[in-house]
Amino acid sequence: MTDDEWLAHRNREAAKEIGTWLEARGKLHQPIRCLTMADLEAMASNAIARWIVLSSHRLAAHLDSPTTEKWLLSG
Repeated sequence: MTDDEWLAHRNREAAKEIGTWLEARGKLHQPIRCLTMADLEAMASNAIARWIVLSSHRLAAHLDSPTTEKWLLSG
């Protein structure tokens, strides 16, 4: 997967998490302007959490590469 494809995938997954959060709270039908700051923060938190999970999986998949290991160990 190229970096551009990865970025698009990661953004779609984050958007899905936001949609899942909205659906679970019954707020999918409301305009964005009706959401509270707490709602927006919760959506951002869920999207960030999904990004971290996807990034950690991608990093784990690349750990077999000697260049990745050198990069991690170099600090």
